[in-house]
Amino acid sequence: MDKKLTLVLGGVRSGKSAYAQGLAEKTGERVLFVATAQAGDDEMRRRIEAHQRARPSFWRTLETPTRIADAIIGQIGGADVVLLDCVSLLVSNLLEMAVGEGREIDSESLSLAEALVDGEIEALLALCRKGRAGFVLVSSEVGLGFLPTNPLGRAYGDLLGKANQKIASQADAVYLMVAGLPLEVKGLAGKEGQLD
Repeated sequence: MDKKLTLVLGGVRSGKSAYAQGLAEKTGERVLFVATAQAGDDEMRRRIEAHQRARPSFWRTLETPTRIADAIIGQIGGADVVLLDCVSLLVSNLLEMAVGEGREIDSESLSLAEALVDGEIEALLALCRKGRAGFVLVSSEVGLGFLPTNPLGRAYGDLLGKANQKIASQADAVYLMVAGLPLEVKGLAGKEGQLD
């Protein structure tokens, strides 16, 4: 895979993870899968296990909820493509870290969350630009649903929306998944080294 940054967006059960995995598999090369999910309960543990079974066994997996760029640098080795699934859980993990146990968002914790998310995304994008590997990032599109009724939900939507926009602005290709079908939002059509 030529060095490219691809963002795959979609809603819940839109097929975004499977499509991103397919993009990585097309390379036929060495893949480093970066997982940001944490198994906080049995249902989430089952989801993680299903994702693990769906990946090729020869892919290397790095599980890290935050400090993604640092973790990738330490584990990238000879990977030709890094598949990060997903930015949405990364932002959730950072927001949870900023808010703490109280689960109440105030101006101080919101400022901290914004700084944490901005720092993570900037570090990740810097790594994408300077590394030799291609990157496929998966994230949830939050702009198609309703506005959450609680302040924490609204803060999450704002943070993830800004992170998605920042990544998309620097990506070579952006796909929006709808019912398992990829819609090319920003593409490589007609360019050398097209992903599919």
